[in-house]
Formats: sequence, C-alpha cells, structure tokens
Amino acid sequence: MTSPNAPGRPGQPLFRRVLVANRGEIALRVIRTAKEMGIESVAVYSDADRNAMHVRRADRAVRIGPPPPRESYLRGDLIIEAARGVGADCIHPGYGFLSENAAFSQLCLDAGITFLGPSPHAIRAMGDKVEARRAAKAAKVPLVPGLEDDVKDDSLLAATAAKIGYPVMLKAAAGGGGKGIRIVRDESGLLDAARLARAEAKGAFGDDRIYLEKFVTRPRHVEVQVMGDRHGKVVAWGERECSVQRRHQKLVEESPSPAIDASLRKAMCEAACRLSRAVDYVGAGTVEFLASGGEYYFLEMNTRLQVEHPVTEMRFGVDLVREQFRVAAGLPATDPGEPRGHAIEIRVNAEDPETWFPALGTVRRLATPGGPGVRLDAALYRGLEVTPHYDSMLAKLIVWAEDRPAAIQRAIRALRELRIVGVTTSTSAALKVLQSDEFRGGDYDTGILERVDRKPSERAIELASLAAAVGKLLASERIGEETAGSPARQGVPNWVLVDRMRRLGGRLH
Repeated sequence: MTSPNAPGRPGQPLFRRVLVANRGEIALRVIRTAKEMGIESVAVYSDADRNAMHVRRADRAVRIGPPPPRESYLRGDLIIEAARGVGADCIHPGYGFLSENAAFSQLCLDAGITFLGPSPHAIRAMGDKVEARRAAKAAKVPLVPGLEDDVKDDSLLAATAAKIGYPVMLKAAAGGGGKGIRIVRDESGLLDAARLARAEAKGAFGDDRIYLEKFVTRPRHVEVQVMGDRHGKVVAWGERECSVQRRHQKLVEESPSPAIDASLRKAMCEAACRLSRAVDYVGAGTVEFLASGGEYYFLEMNTRLQVEHPVTEMRFGVDLVREQFRVAAGLPATDPGEPRGHAIEIRVNAEDPETWFPALGTVRRLATPGGPGVRLDAALYRGLEVTPHYDSMLAKLIVWAEDRPAAIQRAIRALRELRIVGVTTSTSAALKVLQSDEFRGGDYDTGILERVDRKPSERAIELASLAAAVGKLLASERIGEETAGSPARQGVPNWVLVDRMRRLGGRLH
C-alpha cells in the first residue's frame, strides 16, 4: 500500500480510505470529493444522525455515540478507534468539532493516521489568540493597537484602554465564534465588561484569559485563503469579504471584496502567507483581517477549511478539499490561476431572524434553486429533524456571475427559489441585506445587518400601538359623524389625521 504521506503511483489514489470526522453538509462535501478522487469514504454518526445524508452517501458508516457532541463528535478517542477499525489511512475533520483541536491532531499523528489539517504546533500557535498576535507581530503583520498578553491586572487594563483610546474590545484568548467578546465605549463600563468577558470565556473554553485591543470603527472583516504544503510553500487564493454578520457570526460572504484594491489585496495576501510560513503551516487555512480606511490589521487565523470556502472555489475554479488531500499526501500546493467573476454565499441557518434564537422542527417540504452559476451545499432532505444538539446551519447557497451586480441579482433569485417548510430560517434577513442600497453600493461594514434589519425597540412598539389606537378612534368618530349626517368638522378632516398616524406608526417600526 502507498504510504499516506507519499504522492502515490500514477493512476493510484493518494489515499485509500478517509474517515470524515464531522456531519451535515461539510461531511457530504468531503465525501463527494473523495469519491471523485477514488478514495473510499467512511462516515461517523451519532444516534440523531442515523438517517443523515452523509451517512447515506458514504461507502461505510460507523456509529460513535448518542446525540450530544461531547459523547460523539467531540470524542477524539472514539474517532480514532473508528478509523482504526475500518482501516482508514487519513481523517478529514471538516470544520467545527475537532478541526482545530491540537490534541486530536496529535492523536492522529500518534496513531499513524494522516490528519488533513495542520500540525499540532501550528494549531496551538494560531488557536491561542494571544500567541497568534505574538506570531503575527514577529512576522511583521500589522496588528490592532492593544495588549498581546493576557490582562489580569485591572489597573493595567484601564491604563492601556485610556492610552489607546475608547472604544476598545475585550476578547477571549482561547476563543472564537464571537464568545468572550465585549465592546467597551467608555471607562465606566470597562471593569464590568472585563468580568463578563472572563466569565464567558471560562464557560465557553475553560480558559478565562482575555486581551485588549482598540475597537476599529466601521471595520470590514476580510480574510485570505491560504494553502501550505510540506515543502514550505504557501499560496494565497485571494480574499473574501465577510462583514455581513449577526452576533459576530457570518451570514453573507462574497469574493472579491468590493472595498479592496489591487495593492491592498497584494499586501494582505503576502502578509497571510508570511504568517503561515512562520508557523510551518500545512493544509487549508484562513488569515482574517480587519480593514478600515485603506489599512488592515491581523484579527486571527482559522486553522481549518472555512465555511465560506465555496466562494473562493467558484472564482478560481478549484476544489479546495482536493487540494487538502494533495498537500497532505506530500504534493506541492497548486499555484492559483487568475480568478474570474464574482461569487456570493448565503448561510441558511435554522434561526428565527426576529431574535436569532435557534429554531427547531422537521423539514416537511423542500424546494431547491437551480440554473447556471448556482450551487447549494446542503445535507437537507424531507423528514430531516432539526435538533438542539448541533450548529444551526442547514445549508449554504453559493452563486457566481460575471460581475457583482449580476451575482447579487442571481443570489436574490436563487434565495427566493429556496423553500424549506417546517423550520424557520434566516433567509429573510439575508434577502434584506442583498436588496439594500448599502450592500449593493459595496460601502458597508460589520454593522450593516443592524442597520438594514432593524428590530423595533419597545418604545417604538408602544408608540406605534398608540398611534394605531388613536387612528382607529378617529376613524370610528368620522364614520359616526357621516352616519349621523352631521356637518363635516372644520379644519383638518379626520381621514387625514388617520393617514398621518398610520405613517407615524410605519416609521416607528
């Protein structure tokens, strides 16, 4: 059998059998590429996923436990046991779960199974936000002003915040996904915010370390896709704009960024590759930046394949999962060709867009979009039960077109064609964004969703209800006058007042 780290003989697959240590659409995504490469695929599943699409499409499937992730998908020992049991020579972790877990990467190494991701060293270096900032500083990658070290001394915290100026941001050193983040507008809220950030970081990651950085006003979230190989080569596959977010979680992504010119793109891509080489990075990764006013600052590095990788694939005509298999087998990273057109991805989450709380239910009916330039990455089917055990993302809708305006129109059309009956989804919020003048103009930042999809305040609801009640009263009074045949009231007719009150209610909402 060919060594899992060797390129393999001509005509032979790079690997014989891959175990996909994930679920849902990303597991299905990896399985499809493996089949095209002649690699046998093995799915793992919890009891909740017994009938899932990734289980049906894999060549083999292994049960690993009950529905809670800590008893199934997060059990690295069970994953390794399953891989050994089926004779898998490599493991693809997908994203989430164990994908950025240095201990799991080490377990694979110790078991002689190729991990389709970076080394334990690279994961540790980039997974800890404080260490990542230090590495970025050493690699001469621009940083947001702040403190690279964990801040336990509140007096130092206050002094540094005053020095760099408010607003500032507190962030969990060991975290991600928006956990442990607090924005502080002035010194009066700093210490309470620090206490809350530490508590949330401890609860989410078992680590209460936080660090401080300047809060960049009107920031854009722009990231660079990198791929490193075992020979020290790192290439960049362009950038993605990920500024449409709710609660620090991305909702709409696009490539290229409408705010990045050629010189800034070149600088960001070079910085991303420089940082990746500094930690001997192998595999797919994403270096994330904040961009504002023609400047860019290192944010973090995700040591895995990103959810939004399809927009890069659509523009460059590349299969990034295939590239992951190639570099893991010892082949050199492919040099990117010239990108074409514009791509947009919309995440379809099982969430109520009025509150952004997770939505549960069973998919009773399903209609998927089609046409040229439309791709749906999903593991949906009629009868799928959406449970509280896993992430809320159900699907990703990706479109490509020759230019940005055409891509926006295609995304709107495809999103309207998508029908998921039985589970509330976030698609209405995404539609509002795509149709907004701010998004179409391209000059937006991470606050766009709050501006486009404003929720009424309690005061606004109260005033609107009052306006509606007064309007109803005036309308009934006017009707009574006309019925009684009394002369019309002098001055402004009641119907005009009613109309004004209704307009007021509409504006308040």
